[in-house]
Amino acid sequence: MELFRSGELFRRSRAGLRHLRSCRVCPRDCDVNRLENEMAVCKSGRYAVVGSYFPHFGEEDCLRGWQGSGTIFFSMCNLKCVFCQNFDISQDGEGTEAGPEALAQMMLELQAKGCHNINFVTPEHVVPQILEALPLAVQMGLRLPLVYNTGAYDSMESLKLMDGIVDIYMPDFKYWNSEQSQTYLKAKDYPEAARNVIREMHRQVGELKFDKNGLARRGVLVRYLVMPENTDNTRSIFKFLREELSPDTYINIMDQYRPAGKVTDSRYSEINRRTTSDEMAEAYEIAREEGLYRFDQRDPEAFHEML
Repeated sequence: MELFRSGELFRRSRAGLRHLRSCRVCPRDCDVNRLENEMAVCKSGRYAVVGSYFPHFGEEDCLRGWQGSGTIFFSMCNLKCVFCQNFDISQDGEGTEAGPEALAQMMLELQAKGCHNINFVTPEHVVPQILEALPLAVQMGLRLPLVYNTGAYDSMESLKLMDGIVDIYMPDFKYWNSEQSQTYLKAKDYPEAARNVIREMHRQVGELKFDKNGLARRGVLVRYLVMPENTDNTRSIFKFLREELSPDTYINIMDQYRPAGKVTDSRYSEINRRTTSDEMAEAYEIAREEGLYRFDQRDPEAFHEML
């Protein structure tokens, strides 16, 4: 709100659009002119494509609360995860193009439905489009906290544009190993990019903090999807979170991995199975050994008892 009143929010929106002229919105640095609808890795041009938007009750308890997290799922993605659970949206591109007015209206509809926040899902490649819509949404009455829900393959330039705008950063730290990142994400530089931007997220908003009702209000929430045969990555990522962010880092250790996308291809046979209960237990044990202790337990009954 302060940035809106000072005019800085509008200035950031203009700066973001300039980044589209020779696109370096994410670490791919494709240098295409998206203002003229030239496309490259993310297959996105001048406007964002939205796969869906609705009150989401499948997010972390501290985001969904009792009326849902107002999620806006952006189509396409700058990562090419072979195991993506939302392959039809992230890589096949299902969705509808949305200009700034339409995107602002989506935010207002979600607010009117009682959502606790606006949750931008896969925003890495559409930061300028989000920034273009935000002044319109604020002018029309948007007052909810903003969640930046990312695979952590973001550019530092984009994150600096979002400084003071995003309330809650929710990066998913996928792989520490660059060779595995190339194999499964098609981005060898992913680990370095993720470390840099997660540090910047923490610099901007710090550890996750809650209001009296247990809803997240500001800070970093890190997601970690437990993958088959992935112990080395798990330990390195958790050690990084403690040493370079804080032992108070709030983390959701997720068990919902299932074979999806392209993993039935024989090239990815080692991850063509569900995560086991032993692997989940091992991930929690590693987290504790590395000095982390704030875990999202995803227990709706406990959440409502707290209320």
